[in-house]
Amino acid sequence: MFELDLRSRAPLYEQLVDKIKELIINNVLKPDEQLPAVRVLASELTINPNTIQKAYRELEYREYIYSIPGKGSFVKPAVPENNTARLQTLENELSRIVSEMLYLGAPPQEIITRVKTQLAKNGGGKNG
Repeated sequence: MFELDLRSRAPLYEQLVDKIKELIINNVLKPDEQLPAVRVLASELTINPNTIQKAYRELEYREYIYSIPGKGSFVKPAVPENNTARLQTLENELSRIVSEMLYLGAPPQEIITRVKTQLAKNGGGKNG
């Protein structure tokens, strides 16, 4: 489920954070589903358990997962009312991407078409 590129310049914990985040966003990992135990995942990936722990801490900080002492880490269900700051960050990122696409010569209609294509691929989002 988790493949890390040991030759990448990106730190292993960041690669793991990105991979788990992607699995959560794409609904492969479901809300309240338990993540693999730190030691189990460390042994599967043959990396230091501290690296897994650091990734889990970062995911918890970003509110993608939650931990229950003695039980493990679990996927946090999305709460639409709680995402204002994160949505603002993503909107800023989208603005930067659109500006760059325009700079590179993409016509506005092509950008709109690409956004619509992405929405169609993702089922249009949970809210429609």
